[in-house]
Amino acid sequence: MSTRLAKAGRLIDRSKTVNFSFDGKRFTGHQGDTLASALLANNQMMVGRSFKYHRPRGIVASGAEEPNALVNLGTDTHHEPNQRATTTELFDGLTATPQNVWPSLDFDIGAVNSYASRLLTAGFYYKMFMYPRAFWKHVYEPFIRQSAGLGKAPDPETRDPDTYEHFYAFVDVLIIGGGVAGLQAAKTAGEAGAKVLLIEQTPDWGGRTMVDGGEIDEMSAEDWVKATLQTLENMSNVTLRTRMMGAGVYDHGYVLGYERLTDHAPKAQGPRHRLWRIRAKQTITATGAIERPLSFAGNDVPGVMLASAVRDYAVNYGVSLGDRTVVVTNNDDAYRTAITLKKAGLDVPMIVDARDAGGGTLMDEALALGIRVETGCGIAKVHGKKRVTSVDICKQAGEGAMLWNVECDAVAMSGGWSPVVHLWSHCGGKLTWDETQAFFRPDLTRAPKGDDGNAFVQVAGSANGEMHLSNILQDAGNVGKKSSNAAGATGSTSAISVANVQSEAPMQPVWLMPQGAHYGLRLKAWLDFQNDVKVSDVQLAAHEGYESVEHTKRYTTLGMATDQGKLSNINGLATLSNALGEDIPQVGTTTFRPPYTPISMGAIAGEARGEIFQPIRKTPMHNWHDTNGAHWEPVGHWRRPYAFVKDGETVKQAVHREVLATRNSLGLLDASTLGKVIVKGPDAGKFMDMMYTNMMSNLKVGKCRYGLMCSENGFLSDDGVVARIDDDTWLCHTTTGGADRIHAHMEEWLQTEWWDWKVYTANITEQLAQVAVVGPNARKVLEKLGGMDVSKEALPFMEWRDGELAGFPVRAYRISFSGELSYEIAVPANLGRAFWDKLLEAGAEFDVTPYGTECLHIMRAEKGFIMIGDETDGTIIPQDLGLNWAISKKKEDFLGKRAQQRSHMTDPKRWKLVGLETVDGSVLPDGAYAVADGTNANGQRNTQGRVTSTYHSPTLDKGIAMGLVLNGPDRMGEVIDFAEADGETMIKAKIVSPVFYDPEGEKQNV
Repeated sequence: MSTRLAKAGRLIDRSKTVNFSFDGKRFTGHQGDTLASALLANNQMMVGRSFKYHRPRGIVASGAEEPNALVNLGTDTHHEPNQRATTTELFDGLTATPQNVWPSLDFDIGAVNSYASRLLTAGFYYKMFMYPRAFWKHVYEPFIRQSAGLGKAPDPETRDPDTYEHFYAFVDVLIIGGGVAGLQAAKTAGEAGAKVLLIEQTPDWGGRTMVDGGEIDEMSAEDWVKATLQTLENMSNVTLRTRMMGAGVYDHGYVLGYERLTDHAPKAQGPRHRLWRIRAKQTITATGAIERPLSFAGNDVPGVMLASAVRDYAVNYGVSLGDRTVVVTNNDDAYRTAITLKKAGLDVPMIVDARDAGGGTLMDEALALGIRVETGCGIAKVHGKKRVTSVDICKQAGEGAMLWNVECDAVAMSGGWSPVVHLWSHCGGKLTWDETQAFFRPDLTRAPKGDDGNAFVQVAGSANGEMHLSNILQDAGNVGKKSSNAAGATGSTSAISVANVQSEAPMQPVWLMPQGAHYGLRLKAWLDFQNDVKVSDVQLAAHEGYESVEHTKRYTTLGMATDQGKLSNINGLATLSNALGEDIPQVGTTTFRPPYTPISMGAIAGEARGEIFQPIRKTPMHNWHDTNGAHWEPVGHWRRPYAFVKDGETVKQAVHREVLATRNSLGLLDASTLGKVIVKGPDAGKFMDMMYTNMMSNLKVGKCRYGLMCSENGFLSDDGVVARIDDDTWLCHTTTGGADRIHAHMEEWLQTEWWDWKVYTANITEQLAQVAVVGPNARKVLEKLGGMDVSKEALPFMEWRDGELAGFPVRAYRISFSGELSYEIAVPANLGRAFWDKLLEAGAEFDVTPYGTECLHIMRAEKGFIMIGDETDGTIIPQDLGLNWAISKKKEDFLGKRAQQRSHMTDPKRWKLVGLETVDGSVLPDGAYAVADGTNANGQRNTQGRVTSTYHSPTLDKGIAMGLVLNGPDRMGEVIDFAEADGETMIKAKIVSPVFYDPEGEKQNV
């Protein structure tokens, strides 16, 4: 029976009682407890059910590697699923419920799966859900969806009341792990003068050494940790952070840190979690090692726990797992657990050591305390359902029968230790198999290297395979010095001396087979506790041909639970290698991916929530728009006025007013959001020719040209006007939502394919404010401002000039997206609002009308101008839109040229762009399909086109549309049917030219 020990518990404050609830029951704990330690202290052994068979599950570990003790935390208003009880710090009022149970933890309907275990073997879902196919939609899919997932998802209608933030840090040396190795590495690097950030996942420093003890510099381990922390705290160049995990290590010294600030104190002010984005010249992973379980029948019964965890709960929290604990091991370390329990007054009826000889001073100490030790033996079976009642002991070798049945209420198991190599592996660090100690350790000859060819990640202590205190500290000091030197710090460091009290006996890899197999029992020995993966599952996968470790992982779900195989992977690899008759190095390991443990969605989002879920870009004229009736429309990261609505107007009426006012007199459009990308350099001309379908290198200085961009697959991705600024500089206008994407597209090709071209690009979208001055009176209002000649002769259509207007430095472009006489005037962004105000003032006599994006769209559609995102959907090529004239026949190549020569790109049956006019003058539904005769193989009506843009034209007082139609340009005047949303009602529309207004272009050329 688990209980609180009388005197032990170095991390808890017995004077402070904490109230909490689990599974609807009220309990008490102490400040400093974890939820796991408090549950164990209250004899709550069962904490959940396994995913597949819904078997009773208890706490196995004491840290982030815990596979079983996952709970729902909080209530409906503040709820978070899948939280590990082992890392959840207890606080007053904590409410937790078990997961994967219904209707209750003690009585779970899902436990019936255990009786069907023979049908639910490895890969059963691949076999079972294949046939009959008719069952997929109405039988299999609902069942799978109902069964999927762990925990209860938060109510989507409930807003998370907490706040989160991102933080950026730049350091010389980042050290992940606050055990003695991390502390020693930080002290060494700090003394050398390096700027150091040391982070520790738990609330406490010192790691395992604080539990297991040792002597360092003639001090106890606890005193050495305190003294070292004091030294580090006095160093201005060292920053210490607890409750902070190294989540992932990436290229170029980029590391993600995940800091839990108020999880343990939910009423505290400030953000709950913080996501650190760290750039480090050198990163040291001092992440320690994780103890492995052993595979034997019943090793999942509540009360079976890692030996180190049993020791942790006893020393750190004063909690005993039971009154009588059997220890089963294949290495010396588990003897510490037996000795700790015995000295605490608890009974240890037997230590079961799989090795023939056992070993070391720890064994001698255990024997001296009167603990029975049996070597060459293993556990055959654990008895008990919801907690351990006894164990059967058998010989490790041979097929002998059971030797003893030992009554006990707990089992402490140890299958050796595995270095935590996850972070090392995240950024490409390779591993090597250590045969002596039976684990994978970092291969320092194949370290992750930066662009300069030097390693930017180091590993220290147990994470490096050093399992003894003296070696750990020596290794950490060397790594700390090496990293600080690599980061540019060269100060002197002090040496340490270690009196090692840990056994030097090596661990032997005798744990490869479950002991239960040794006397003929067909029993379940578990590898992955959460996903219910058995030894036999891996053996079956190997038998069925899944010889790759990655295939076996997916076939059995080994290592795919929320602990990501921290406990199961090595035992699983050993089982697979044994089944294949190969050594573990030949089988290999699965891929380690970040994050090391889960990160909250809130931390990932940071401040991006609510109104600032997506950063809002604002033009210099944004506030004017907001106070003058702007009806806002999101366009990428921008907010653009859809229309300016006056009192008594509807939005539709405002749009129509803006169109007519602009066509008849003068309109102003805030065009600042249009992308503006500079391309400059000696090779800029040939780069531009590769980016655009038409020639840009021969564009003369002062001229503009409309251009199209395609992806390498040939599909149209953006369009815009390009201006030649000087001999080696072009300015590319892009769509509002395309500036960042197009700039990234350019940079990708420059950096990966044409890295030797001398070209520089810059996205200057937000450096300039741009105003479209549009309409018959556009030239008059600019001439009224004065300062530069904007006549047709001085500034012809599709040219630009630098000059001044009303004292403002401007660049004036004679371009038009409306078909009217039009200028686009660019000024420095800080002058944008003042220039806008000046235009409004000067345009008053012409009834100047600011207009929004819908007016812009209607006017461009009246002229038959395409809009990226309307006429394009990622499958459209320029030829579909009648833009063959914008594809150069002189150039040898451009992005997408060869792709456009593929057979399906040149298929004459591709739909082509046309104009559409309804017979009755109504407006076609957006996206409506043109129906054709007959039906397809699925019984659906055939189609022959679709609407891409559709509007009511105030200028023409009728509905107009653009669309893609089969053989459209050859069917002018033909009337075809378009389906309403109900699929039955038809609207008749005539195929016409897409240019509805001023087809000769006389208005824009005046």
